[in-house]
Amino acid sequence: MPTYRPHASAAAHGTQKPARAVQRLTALIALSLSFSAHADLTLGAAPGARLTATGGVSQIEGSGGGGLVPWALISGYASADQIGGSAFVTRVDTGDFRLDSGGGALGIGDRVELSYALQRFDLGTTVPGASIRMDIVGAKIRLAGDAVYDQDRWLPQLALGVQYKHNRDFDFVPKALGANRGDDWDAYLAASKVWIDGPFGRSLLANLTLRATRANQLGLLGFGGDKSDAHRIEPEASLGLFLRDDLVLGAEYRAKPDNLSAFREDAFADVFVAWFPSKRLSITAAWTDLGNIADKPHQQGAYLSLQIAH
Repeated sequence: MPTYRPHASAAAHGTQKPARAVQRLTALIALSLSFSAHADLTLGAAPGARLTATGGVSQIEGSGGGGLVPWALISGYASADQIGGSAFVTRVDTGDFRLDSGGGALGIGDRVELSYALQRFDLGTTVPGASIRMDIVGAKIRLAGDAVYDQDRWLPQLALGVQYKHNRDFDFVPKALGANRGDDWDAYLAASKVWIDGPFGRSLLANLTLRATRANQLGLLGFGGDKSDAHRIEPEASLGLFLRDDLVLGAEYRAKPDNLSAFREDAFADVFVAWFPSKRLSITAAWTDLGNIADKPHQQGAYLSLQIAH
């Protein structure tokens, strides 16, 4: 099994204070919320015309959806004549590894979503004192249907999305593991449906996403490898039951390709609770099962995310 030691520049990078990332995230949150508020004033419409939770929470790659899986829903609460927005911070900690993600999204006319996320993956005891950073720029367009209001139709809400990913530290661990590139794209088709009168008289949300990807551990370990360099179609799914109008209990599953012979890659799964104390705020807690990551098997741990929406 390979052992990796940080070279001088990597070790220096691992000890840097994350001040620059915090500054970027703060600026992004301010920009997202101020821009969406300005857009509401410009269009002369009341902010947040859609129902609570209909933008989902912020997925770890920045898109509107669940924690692991993007949905067909558009982030924020903008209706057809509005521009909305959201900003988020998320931490996933397994004890051996930690992933911090933050970013924001704009929802335009409940039709188009533009998003950005910055991820920082601390390598723990695998490469002490080092981390990998990745930028993710996303776009999503609603193609057809309305997940909430089309109760008399079987057709779900459908959306087509793309995420462009840039691994800032590709030449460090990912390249050494055999990954072929540090920049790549994922494309996905998502279908989401809400049944207002679901089981036990509660609302039920179901989502199925098909993703074309060759990312290793979301792209944190690069893209493609010695076992495969082709985009593969991988399924992702979410299920959420509204215990109350402001409380959702659910589970997610995300299949992933296995491109590197150095380390096996497993699917992700979680069980989550999302609380919406107001339209503008959501807090999501989850227990995640991330399977094998690099040289550490059975990675399980806590997920916590805070989102501000408009």
